[in-house]
Amino acid sequence: MSIFRSKELPGDKAHRVALLKQARFEVIPLKNLAAQLPFLPAASEVSVTASPAKSLQDTWSLSRELSKMGMKPIPHLAARMITGQDQLRMLIDQLPDIGASELFLVGGDAPEPFGPFNDSIQVLEVILGMKHELTHIGVTAYPDGHSFIDSEVLSESLHKKEALLKGSGVEGHAATQMCFDPRTIRTWLSEERKRGLKLPIHLGVPGAVERTKLLSIGARLGVGASLRFLKKNRATLARMFAPGGYDPDKLLRPLNPELKSLGVEGLHVFTFNQVQSTVTWRDEAIAGS
Repeated sequence: MSIFRSKELPGDKAHRVALLKQARFEVIPLKNLAAQLPFLPAASEVSVTASPAKSLQDTWSLSRELSKMGMKPIPHLAARMITGQDQLRMLIDQLPDIGASELFLVGGDAPEPFGPFNDSIQVLEVILGMKHELTHIGVTAYPDGHSFIDSEVLSESLHKKEALLKGSGVEGHAATQMCFDPRTIRTWLSEERKRGLKLPIHLGVPGAVERTKLLSIGARLGVGASLRFLKKNRATLARMFAPGGYDPDKLLRPLNPELKSLGVEGLHVFTFNQVQSTVTWRDEAIAGS
């Protein structure tokens, strides 16, 4: 017998609406973002990506700009893009100046490490041993697996990150990478909860993305970065390019009854810099509730 409910109860609905209202929007530090920034809701939490086609300083610079706009920036720190401990120390020291008290830590898509760090656990251990003013660190999770990393290794890594955060007293969460199958998300998260995972989950949801604009983003990221993204996200892109396009509600609606019980405490919305259409979808989803 399935442990999942098909009917959304009043408490589930209130939780879903709260998630939509507090959704975090992910943006990419590219020139085409400038025209979209005015469409961010006031005081939004905005996650700023790190791409090997750009630099970590680009991520920090955009985070500073967002802070000046009254947003709460969450810069991504990609382990494989860090050149060494001196750069890491500098980036951590700059966080108060760019208005950030939170990081989102990722391994990164660079084909070869820029320095000594191969994965995010190594960086997390160093950061937690530093003097810092961080109050929260987000980490990645992969319901649909990873093209290059075994699923058991991914699970062990997630639990180790949770233990490191708990031992340091720093709050944290795990944000899921894109997955379009509600059943896969349910099964993955219920299994991780059985294994003792207590971290709050931020469900990764692609926003209302136009196919032609998604292609232009890929071009701006550069051929190498785009090919790596494509290799890791073939199924994702196939869904987004399917006839009729992609509707975020098709992912969220089947999960509505389980969002609260499975400990989903946030939405991490991938805008691909299409902020206006994504925020419009979010607002309509709230109004339709």
